[in-house]
Amino acid sequence: MATGGTPATALLAKAKIDFTLHPYDHDPANTGFGDEAAAALGVDRQRIFKTLVAEVAGSPVLAVVPVAQQLDLKALAAARGAKKATLADVEDAARLTGSVVGGISPLGSRRPLPVVIDASAESYPTIFVSAGKRGLQLELSPAALTKITKANVAPIAH
Repeated sequence: MATGGTPATALLAKAKIDFTLHPYDHDPANTGFGDEAAAALGVDRQRIFKTLVAEVAGSPVLAVVPVAQQLDLKALAAARGAKKATLADVEDAARLTGSVVGGISPLGSRRPLPVVIDASAESYPTIFVSAGKRGLQLELSPAALTKITKANVAPIAH
């Protein structure tokens, strides 16, 4: 369990949560970050989860969904007890999390944000999420991710 030097990996190490780092060579010209990670690591796109920043009822929320699917904004709003959700723009996402798009992790944000994880994560013994920078994924159990982020788990992807 190497720490990897990101806020996400430092948080997991401090909490003594098992995880595995998976570095890969990121092509700066590639903007399909999750697909790139899946291909580079030879992992099913359903097990690689992207972290999106959304706004629900005026507050930022991290939505964690499979790369192979899209975030269902209505389902995210419902999971948070609201009527509407919108995606944050790139600048707001980076400012809120302290990470660049394509490297946003559900762990170790600049300020703690509520997290909602798609229920499909529970179908796998482990899932992959960004470790906080492009070219570095971390693998951990969905239960561990849910526990450390105090996430809600709900069907938020389609």
